[in-house]
Amino acid sequence: MLWDLFCRVIDNYGDAGVCWRLARGLAARGEQVRLWLDDASPLRWMAPEGAAGVQVHAWSDAERDAIGHIGGIGRVSHVGDVVVEAFGCDLPPAFVTRMAQRVPRPVWINLEYLSAEDYVERSHGLRSPQFSGPGAGLDKWFFYPGFTQRTGGLLHGAAPRADRRAWLAAQGWAPRDGERVVLLFCYDNPALPRLLQDLATVPTLLLAAPGPAQQSLAWTGPPTLRTIALPWLPQVRFDELLVSTDLNIVRGEDSFAQANLAGSPCIWQLYPQHDGAHGPKLDAWVDRFSDATGFDDGAALRALTRAWNGLGAWPARWPRPDHWALACAEWRDDLLGQGDLLTQLIRFVDARR
Repeated sequence: MLWDLFCRVIDNYGDAGVCWRLARGLAARGEQVRLWLDDASPLRWMAPEGAAGVQVHAWSDAERDAIGHIGGIGRVSHVGDVVVEAFGCDLPPAFVTRMAQRVPRPVWINLEYLSAEDYVERSHGLRSPQFSGPGAGLDKWFFYPGFTQRTGGLLHGAAPRADRRAWLAAQGWAPRDGERVVLLFCYDNPALPRLLQDLATVPTLLLAAPGPAQQSLAWTGPPTLRTIALPWLPQVRFDELLVSTDLNIVRGEDSFAQANLAGSPCIWQLYPQHDGAHGPKLDAWVDRFSDATGFDDGAALRALTRAWNGLGAWPARWPRPDHWALACAEWRDDLLGQGDLLTQLIRFVDARR
């Protein structure tokens, strides 16, 4: 099938990360993909070699070509078999007009944000008939990523590895004897000094991703915390990093999904929302994780993650390391046992063509 995948890069590159992962995953399974972006600059470091089967187009060209086609001069000859609207990005109206004119009509998917909240299971797979506007007569289908069998699952990245230390050494990031390896990838966060203070209680190699995380390079605390500044990494290499660390402190959606699949403890920083909606979203994930694994230190995990997200006081202790690691490995195995998003999405589309 030919897939038209639309994405607006709002900020922080997470939307582009999810859509590039989806595009290259589809192409790897023999699908043809046109990825329409309003800002393709993140792909210079995220996907420097591109991917066979994926064409990247400017968002503005979708509108211009669609209008031109209506007038008989468009360059893009036809709308794809599937149109994916990532995160409610609102497709160009002229392109939607062409969707409504296509015979047979394309399958229109609204790929939603990731959440562990209960509404995801209720909303996944729902049909939204379009009664007015340029898409009148079309159906839009809501597809929700998630952490249970009743959702669309997660996009899979790198597989867990047995030779984690060897891989790190090959990158020039080898830990010393007795050091744990921690990835720090965060938004600007006033709690960073307190986080570093806690990390320094154990010999730690901190790999700081570009952006606010590299403020940690100015750390002047005990030498038990050693830091290395990371460059911007291609998505495939970043996935390999996530499965090679002992603790992943990550932000946003794409890196968080991959951190769950890595099987090591992770701390999530959500994109802060002015209405506080990130609080219930965070609590829902802690509840889902704890219930699925029988994790008996969920209160400590909740306190830590809420404090890191500016939603509570800094806790007196972290979750017990051994219990936390075992629960995360069990969580990973459970997630990997579910249908992955790519497989489920293709089946969902096939059933509606």
